[in-house]
Amino acid sequence: MNGEKLLQTNEVENFSKYDFSELWLQTDNNLVYGILGDDFQRIQIKLISISKNINNQNEYFVYGKSKVKENICEFVGKITILKIQESKREHFGVDDEFKNSGIKTQGLLTAKYEFFENKLQSHSGYFTGSLETKWFLDKDDKIQYDNINIHSDGYFNNAFVGSWKMYHSIIEKKCHWGDYRVPSVECGFDIGAAEFNIAEKYHKKGWLDSIETKKRETIKNWWE
Repeated sequence: MNGEKLLQTNEVENFSKYDFSELWLQTDNNLVYGILGDDFQRIQIKLISISKNINNQNEYFVYGKSKVKENICEFVGKITILKIQESKREHFGVDDEFKNSGIKTQGLLTAKYEFFENKLQSHSGYFTGSLETKWFLDKDDKIQYDNINIHSDGYFNNAFVGSWKMYHSIIEKKCHWGDYRVPSVECGFDIGAAEFNIAEKYHKKGWLDSIETKKRETIKNWWE
Protein backbone atom coordinates (compact mmCIF):
# COMPACT_ATOMS: atom_id res chain seq x y z
CA MET A 1 0.00 0.00 0.00
CA ASN A 2 3.02 2.34 -0.34
CA GLY A 3 3.07 3.16 3.35
CA GLU A 4 -0.70 3.25 3.90
CA LYS A 5 -1.88 1.61 7.11
CA LEU A 6 -4.88 -0.69 6.78
CA LEU A 7 -7.87 -1.04 9.09
CA GLN A 8 -8.25 -4.66 10.18
CA THR A 9 -12.00 -5.00 9.60
CA ASN A 10 -12.99 -7.07 6.55
CA GLU A 11 -15.54 -4.97 4.65
CA VAL A 12 -16.07 -7.40 1.79
CA GLU A 13 -19.84 -7.61 2.27
CA ASN A 14 -20.23 -3.83 2.36
CA PHE A 15 -18.35 -3.48 -0.93
CA SER A 16 -19.87 -6.44 -2.79
CA LYS A 17 -22.29 -4.12 -4.64
CA TYR A 18 -19.40 -2.46 -6.47
CA ASP A 19 -17.83 -3.76 -9.66
CA PHE A 20 -14.05 -4.19 -9.41
CA SER A 21 -13.55 -5.79 -12.85
CA GLU A 22 -12.13 -2.69 -14.57
CA LEU A 23 -9.25 -2.52 -12.07
CA TRP A 24 -7.67 -5.62 -13.61
CA LEU A 25 -8.00 -4.32 -17.18
CA GLN A 26 -6.52 -0.84 -16.74
CA THR A 27 -2.80 -1.16 -17.25
CA ASP A 28 -1.08 -1.28 -20.63
CA ASN A 29 0.15 -4.85 -21.10
CA ASN A 30 3.70 -3.65 -21.78
CA LEU A 31 3.75 -2.50 -18.15
CA VAL A 32 2.57 -5.84 -16.74
CA TYR A 33 5.62 -7.90 -15.80
CA GLY A 34 5.73 -11.55 -14.82
CA ILE A 35 8.15 -14.38 -14.03
CA LEU A 36 7.85 -18.15 -14.35
CA GLY A 37 10.14 -20.41 -12.33
CA ASP A 38 13.25 -19.87 -10.25
CA ASP A 39 15.26 -18.71 -13.27
CA PHE A 40 12.90 -15.73 -13.77
CA GLN A 41 11.80 -16.72 -17.26
CA ARG A 42 9.55 -13.97 -18.57
CA ILE A 43 5.84 -14.76 -18.83
CA GLN A 44 3.31 -12.37 -20.28
CA ILE A 45 -0.25 -12.41 -19.00
CA LYS A 46 -3.11 -10.57 -20.68
CA LEU A 47 -6.52 -10.45 -19.02
CA ILE A 48 -8.79 -9.79 -22.01
CA SER A 49 -12.28 -9.75 -20.50
CA ILE A 50 -13.67 -9.88 -16.96
CA SER A 51 -17.31 -10.01 -15.90
CA LYS A 52 -18.94 -10.08 -12.50
CA ASN A 53 -20.90 -13.21 -11.58
CA ILE A 54 -24.52 -12.11 -11.09
CA ASN A 55 -25.06 -15.06 -8.74
CA ASN A 56 -22.01 -14.35 -6.58
CA GLN A 57 -21.17 -10.69 -6.06
CA ASN A 58 -17.57 -11.40 -5.03
CA GLU A 59 -16.71 -13.64 -7.99
CA TYR A 60 -15.48 -12.57 -11.44
CA PHE A 61 -15.18 -14.66 -14.60
CA VAL A 62 -11.94 -14.15 -16.52
CA TYR A 63 -10.76 -14.82 -20.07
CA GLY A 64 -7.17 -14.19 -21.05
CA LYS A 65 -3.97 -15.43 -22.67
CA SER A 66 -0.45 -16.28 -21.52
CA LYS A 67 2.79 -16.16 -23.49
CA VAL A 68 6.16 -17.77 -22.71
CA LYS A 69 8.73 -17.36 -25.47
CA GLU A 70 6.65 -18.06 -28.61
CA ASN A 71 4.11 -20.32 -26.90
CA ILE A 72 0.68 -18.71 -26.44
CA CYS A 73 -2.20 -20.29 -24.51
CA GLU A 74 -5.67 -19.01 -23.85
CA PHE A 75 -7.19 -19.50 -20.41
CA VAL A 76 -10.45 -19.12 -18.51
CA GLY A 77 -11.03 -18.93 -14.78
CA LYS A 78 -12.16 -16.75 -11.96
CA ILE A 79 -11.10 -14.22 -9.34
CA THR A 80 -12.84 -14.46 -5.96
CA ILE A 81 -12.57 -11.52 -3.56
CA LEU A 82 -11.95 -12.70 0.02
CA LYS A 83 -11.14 -9.54 1.92
CA ILE A 84 -11.48 -5.77 1.53
CA GLN A 85 -9.71 -3.44 3.94
CA GLU A 86 -9.92 0.33 4.01
CA SER A 87 -6.84 2.42 4.64
CA LYS A 88 -6.38 5.02 7.36
CA ARG A 89 -5.99 7.66 4.61
CA GLU A 90 -2.68 9.20 5.58
CA HIS A 91 -1.16 9.73 2.10
CA PHE A 92 -2.69 11.69 -0.76
CA GLY A 93 -0.09 11.51 -3.53
CA VAL A 94 2.78 13.83 -4.40
CA ASP A 95 2.28 17.20 -2.67
CA ASP A 96 -1.11 15.95 -1.42
CA GLU A 97 -2.58 16.46 -4.90
CA PHE A 98 -5.51 14.11 -4.20
CA LYS A 99 -6.34 15.46 -0.72
CA ASN A 100 -9.28 17.56 -1.87
CA SER A 101 -10.37 15.47 -4.86
CA GLY A 102 -13.46 14.08 -3.17
CA ILE A 103 -12.19 10.53 -2.73
CA LYS A 104 -14.50 8.83 -0.24
CA THR A 105 -12.21 6.01 0.81
CA GLN A 106 -9.45 3.76 -0.46
CA GLY A 107 -7.96 0.43 0.42
CA LEU A 108 -6.72 -3.01 -0.51
CA LEU A 109 -8.61 -6.05 -1.72
CA THR A 110 -7.31 -9.58 -1.33
CA ALA A 111 -8.55 -12.32 -3.64
CA LYS A 112 -7.72 -15.80 -4.91
CA TYR A 113 -7.47 -16.69 -8.58
CA GLU A 114 -7.71 -19.87 -10.67
CA PHE A 115 -6.94 -19.68 -14.39
CA PHE A 116 -7.05 -22.82 -16.56
CA GLU A 117 -5.26 -22.90 -19.90
CA ASN A 118 -6.69 -24.78 -22.88
CA LYS A 119 -5.64 -28.42 -22.49
CA LEU A 120 -5.44 -28.81 -26.28
CA GLN A 121 -2.66 -26.23 -26.54
CA SER A 122 1.05 -26.91 -26.12
CA HIS A 123 2.72 -26.75 -22.71
CA SER A 124 -0.53 -25.85 -20.97
CA GLY A 125 -1.44 -25.90 -17.29
CA TYR A 126 -3.21 -23.81 -14.68
CA PHE A 127 -2.45 -20.80 -12.49
CA THR A 128 -3.48 -20.49 -8.83
CA GLY A 129 -2.60 -18.02 -6.12
CA SER A 130 -3.48 -14.81 -4.33
CA LEU A 131 -4.09 -11.32 -5.67
CA GLU A 132 -3.83 -7.91 -4.00
CA THR A 133 -5.25 -4.78 -5.64
CA LYS A 134 -5.24 -1.16 -4.49
CA TRP A 135 -8.43 0.79 -5.20
CA PHE A 136 -10.29 3.94 -4.21
CA LEU A 137 -13.93 5.05 -4.18
CA ASP A 138 -14.37 8.34 -6.01
CA LYS A 139 -16.77 11.22 -5.36
CA ASP A 140 -19.27 9.67 -7.79
CA ASP A 141 -19.34 6.42 -5.78
CA LYS A 142 -17.41 4.44 -8.40
CA ILE A 143 -14.51 2.09 -7.72
CA GLN A 144 -11.30 3.27 -9.39
CA TYR A 145 -7.79 1.90 -9.93
CA ASP A 146 -5.56 3.41 -7.22
CA ASN A 147 -2.77 5.24 -9.01
CA ILE A 148 -2.54 7.98 -6.38
CA ASN A 149 1.09 7.16 -5.58
CA ILE A 150 2.09 6.08 -9.08
CA HIS A 151 4.99 8.53 -9.14
CA SER A 152 6.52 7.18 -5.93
CA ASP A 153 9.51 4.81 -6.08
CA GLY A 154 8.51 1.18 -6.07
CA TYR A 155 4.84 1.75 -6.97
CA PHE A 156 2.98 -1.35 -8.16
CA ASN A 157 -0.55 -2.72 -8.23
CA ASN A 158 -2.47 -5.91 -9.07
CA ALA A 159 0.04 -8.27 -7.47
CA PHE A 160 -0.60 -11.88 -8.57
CA VAL A 161 1.50 -14.28 -6.49
CA GLY A 162 1.23 -18.02 -6.94
CA SER A 163 2.21 -20.90 -9.17
CA TRP A 164 1.67 -22.54 -12.53
CA LYS A 165 1.30 -26.32 -12.78
CA MET A 166 1.42 -28.30 -16.00
CA TYR A 167 -1.51 -30.65 -16.63
CA HIS A 168 -0.84 -34.35 -15.97
CA SER A 169 2.68 -33.63 -14.77
CA ILE A 170 4.68 -33.06 -11.62
CA ILE A 171 6.05 -29.84 -13.12
CA GLU A 172 5.08 -26.85 -10.99
CA LYS A 173 6.73 -23.42 -11.04
CA LYS A 174 6.27 -20.22 -9.12
CA CYS A 175 4.54 -17.61 -11.21
CA HIS A 176 4.21 -13.97 -10.15
CA TRP A 177 3.10 -10.95 -12.13
CA GLY A 178 1.87 -7.42 -11.53
CA ASP A 179 1.48 -3.87 -12.81
CA TYR A 180 4.77 -1.93 -13.02
CA ARG A 181 6.72 -4.49 -10.94
CA VAL A 182 6.98 -8.23 -10.39
CA PRO A 183 5.75 -8.81 -6.82
CA SER A 184 7.60 -10.93 -4.26
CA VAL A 185 10.90 -11.45 -6.05
CA GLU A 186 14.46 -11.06 -4.80
CA CYS A 187 16.16 -7.72 -5.36
CA GLY A 188 18.91 -9.38 -7.40
CA PHE A 189 16.41 -9.75 -10.26
CA ASP A 190 14.75 -6.32 -10.19
CA ILE A 191 17.55 -3.85 -9.58
CA GLY A 192 15.52 -0.75 -10.34
CA ALA A 193 14.98 1.94 -7.73
CA ALA A 194 12.47 4.36 -9.24
CA GLU A 195 11.12 1.86 -11.79
CA PHE A 196 11.33 -1.77 -12.92
CA ASN A 197 14.76 -2.73 -14.23
CA ILE A 198 15.99 -6.28 -14.82
CA ALA A 199 19.55 -7.33 -13.98
CA GLU A 200 21.51 -8.00 -17.17
CA LYS A 201 22.14 -11.68 -16.42
CA TYR A 202 18.39 -12.34 -16.80
CA HIS A 203 17.97 -10.55 -20.15
CA LYS A 204 18.29 -13.84 -22.06
CA LYS A 205 15.22 -15.19 -20.23
CA GLY A 206 12.90 -13.24 -22.49
CA TRP A 207 13.49 -9.81 -20.98
CA LEU A 208 15.64 -8.36 -23.76
CA ASP A 209 12.53 -8.14 -25.93
CA SER A 210 10.74 -6.30 -23.13
CA ILE A 211 13.48 -3.69 -23.00
CA GLU A 212 13.48 -3.21 -26.76
CA THR A 213 9.70 -2.88 -27.08
CA LYS A 214 9.80 0.21 -24.92
CA LYS A 215 11.76 1.88 -27.71
CA ARG A 216 9.22 1.11 -30.44
CA GLU A 217 6.38 3.45 -31.35
CA THR A 218 4.13 0.68 -32.65
CA ILE A 219 3.84 -2.62 -30.85
CA LYS A 220 1.80 -5.54 -32.18
CA ASN A 221 -0.58 -7.00 -29.63
CA TRP A 222 0.53 -10.61 -29.26
CA TRP A 223 -2.83 -11.75 -27.83
CA GLU A 224 -4.92 -10.65 -30.85
